[in-house]
Amino acid sequence: MKHNSRLSSVLHALLHMAEQDGPVTSETIAQCLGTNPVVVRRTMGYLREAGIVTSDRGHAGGWRIHADLRTVTLRQLHEALGEPAMFAIGNRNEAPECLVEQSVNAALEGTFAEAEALLLKRFSEITLADLAADFARRHAAARRRRS
Repeated sequence: MKHNSRLSSVLHALLHMAEQDGPVTSETIAQCLGTNPVVVRRTMGYLREAGIVTSDRGHAGGWRIHADLRTVTLRQLHEALGEPAMFAIGNRNEAPECLVEQSVNAALEGTFAEAEALLLKRFSEITLADLAADFARRHAAARRRRS
């Protein structure tokens, strides 16, 4: 089953961008993510519309983080990406006539709604700064292990 990995990819890209002093090109981000620069430009366009990144044109251009990492939450990023479905599972038929299937749908829909609400609440509590701090800790520990 294919998962939607856009949020994970965006987080990966933004954390790399946060480590840079200047703009980062779509080509550089694409290479980092193992994808196509067109995909990066399309995705970053959503983040630009949300005010999270800006873009500079020209030879020295690229993408920059515009927002404060302490204020950007995973939920904001999820919303900027168009709020893709949280779960890959769902009802077999959305409007069944069968009473058994109606019972199944009611149980699944309620459970999915509860799980999604909990996940979105947690997404609201995690910022890019939290992830950047975790990365910095991991990076420092890796350097110490290599020394």
